[in-house]
Amino acid sequence: MQDQESKNITVLIAGRPYPLKINESDEPAIRRIVKEVNEKVNRFQLAYTNKDKQDCLSMALLTYAVDLHKAKQLPGNDPALSTRLSGLEALLDSVLA
Repeated sequence: MQDQESKNITVLIAGRPYPLKINESDEPAIRRIVKEVNEKVNRFQLAYTNKDKQDCLSMALLTYAVDLHKAKQLPGNDPALSTRLSGLEALLDSVLA
């Protein structure tokens, strides 16, 4: 973040706010990723009505972790997928830090 302008944003994931310090140029990708994560959590909530939001968030996280693991194992993997998964990984690192 030394060369780029950083900014503070707050994102909502599964209804909870998470403050992030990001590169300004990363904001559109992060917003798309947050939207995708929330949509995946919502799909899990609809499919598993007996599970709470935390369980659905954990299942969404697990699906992304599996996708990232599979992508890293592929020789000559798709650069767009790698970029997307790296963005998800960075977002998760930021949220969990």
